[in-house]
Amino acid sequence: MRQTEFPYLPKDFVQTADGLIFAVVSYHPHQGKVGCFLRYVSNGDNWQKVDTLQANRLLSRHHPHYLYKSKQFDAEFHAVDVADIITHHQPEARLKTLKNQPEPTDEIEEKLSRLLTILVQFGVDCDFLGLTGSMLIGNQKAGSDIDLVVYGREAFHQTRHAVRQAIASGLIEELDLSLMRDNFQRRGGELNFEEFAWHESRKFNKAAIDGTKFDIGMVSLPQELEPEHRHYIKQGISTVKATVIDDHRAFDFPAHYLIDNEMTPEVVSFTHTYVGQAQVGETIEITGAVECDSASGQRRLVVGSTREAIGEYIKVCREL
Repeated sequence: MRQTEFPYLPKDFVQTADGLIFAVVSYHPHQGKVGCFLRYVSNGDNWQKVDTLQANRLLSRHHPHYLYKSKQFDAEFHAVDVADIITHHQPEARLKTLKNQPEPTDEIEEKLSRLLTILVQFGVDCDFLGLTGSMLIGNQKAGSDIDLVVYGREAFHQTRHAVRQAIASGLIEELDLSLMRDNFQRRGGELNFEEFAWHESRKFNKAAIDGTKFDIGMVSLPQELEPEHRHYIKQGISTVKATVIDDHRAFDFPAHYLIDNEMTPEVVSFTHTYVGQAQVGETIEITGAVECDSASGQRRLVVGSTREAIGEYIKVCREL
């Protein structure tokens, strides 16, 4: 699953000696560095989570060498030299550690244990699972979510199907209004609550176990990736309405959709809110950044130039 020469994958965390933990966001090296985004800052005994604005402000003031401008993608994110990494937190290793410990050490770990038992009951193979988010670094609190990683498209959709079956069997719950609102406040972006909840309720990549939200996110296997050789130039913001003609990579990271629009036939989303957002045959409205492949001239629409994707969205055009 992990390449020997570059073992870093999205959903991993990398920790530096200066008390920073970055979430890996790229499958490929960037001039020998790990493409990532600052997520946690040490504040003594604990880790403090930071948002995009806080992360950029902190790095620009105190650690500017982690700020990175990608010429390939004409985008700004963070990057850490492999030599600066003191700990590589790997989701599958963390999950294995928790599964092998004699007993859970808190309520969230206990719920994780029960959740895994339920998923296995519906055919999930835990060898394809990992654990990211606060639990990857042991920073979970009573109200924390459980963030599962699933490696490979086939295993991911099998896990999604298991979530759907477990909800139908009453062993886990759909997100109630409170959890959905909490999810919306964290990630809603440009959609209103009703639009957001409608899209989320049909994805089956989130549910709850005894009031604790859990999430499943996909990480592609090496053979599922496209080569990263294209060079993109940004060409402004555009809004497009079109029909989805291919959704088989809708839950990938980043999510991909093919649409019947000659100018921008590909839609890519780096924002988790718009993963699995639309299905084949549906008409969608997209606002995103137009990017042009400098070699072929082919354009694409990108949603999620920041984690919060301010001003950018994908939504299904529904008959009211």
